Amino acid sequence: MAAQAGGLDRSGQGIGALFEKGNYAELSFGSVTPDVSGRDTFGNATGDVAVDYLQMGFAYKRDINQSLSFAIIVDQPFGADILYGGNPAATLLGGTRAVAESTAVTGLLRYRINDSISVHGGIRANQASASVDLRGLAYGVLGNYSVALANDWALGYAVGVAYEIPDIALRVAVTYNSALAHEFHTTETGVPIPFLNGVSTTAVDIPQSVNLDFQTGIAADTLLFGQVRWADWSEFKLRPRGFINIPAPGQADGLIALEDAVTYSLGVGRRFNETWSGSVSMSYEAKGSSSLVSPLAPSNGRIGLTIGGVYTQDNMKVTFGVNYTKLGDAQPETGTPDEPRGSMTGSTAVGVGFKIGYSF
Repeated sequence: MAAQAGGLDRSGQGIGALFEKGNYAELSFGSVTPDVSGRDTFGNATGDVAVDYLQMGFAYKRDINQSLSFAIIVDQPFGADILYGGNPAATLLGGTRAVAESTAVTGLLRYRINDSISVHGGIRANQASASVDLRGLAYGVLGNYSVALANDWALGYAVGVAYEIPDIALRVAVTYNSALAHEFHTTETGVPIPFLNGVSTTAVDIPQSVNLDFQTGIAADTLLFGQVRWADWSEFKLRPRGFINIPAPGQADGLIALEDAVTYSLGVGRRFNETWSGSVSMSYEAKGSSSLVSPLAPSNGRIGLTIGGVYTQDNMKVTFGVNYTKLGDAQPETGTPDEPRGSMTGSTAVGVGFKIGYSF
């Protein structure tokens, strides 16, 4: 399988609620509409292969004393939903599908050493499940293969440090997120060697990552902010027992291969008055080393623009925004050596969301 930039990141594993002043709770909701389409090398249209999805999150932060606070954060950090249109008997990838879902619950403690330096850390529990169907002429004897990974929980941790200068709204925080080692109850069908079908266990590590978050005041009522996120997606392997034991070149590598991803974002926020403020930011993720990608993740790099606003009234803060992202062109491939099976061009994604925060 070919490698590509990125992975299954959706939420970015943010911990911003931990740094809110006082006691605080927030609820967030987002909707993402991707458009990823193209044609296979036979000239058949793939249709829009990326399915719309929703994102929800919750956070609760509370001060224990002047030095110690905690936060509970619920998010949906990883996911995928891909479905190729077309008749599997007449197209190269028609009917190929991948679905992955996750929900994480993170508990964090923060200890303020002094007014400038603090440390934070805690435990993350991640729930995940997935399924993959390989269909179409490109897969040959594997064109009726399916695998289902049943719901599983895995434990990991997060640890970090932050430096602040409150007088100029400066904060730099580094957070390391450990890998999450899942053991999925697995059911495979459609393996051309009959005894390899059936039930087994598949070990999958959702990879480690590092987030560098920063902000600083650059003028009165004006804030510069951003993030650099590195995720070790080259260590993500999906290797069900039946699939990897088929005696064919490349099968031992598993169903999908990804490259490490570094995502950058940079923005400016401006307070207009006591009630309203706004922001604009850019995000960027470099393309992978090759235009060849897995059909299960058919884009390569991205650049995006987000425009947001904040309405503040008493103890309530409502944040809303819209994002437009240009996804990089890519060529889904199968086989060993890798053979392009199509071309996905002009792909985009539009997201809208809002967050309600309440301080008490």
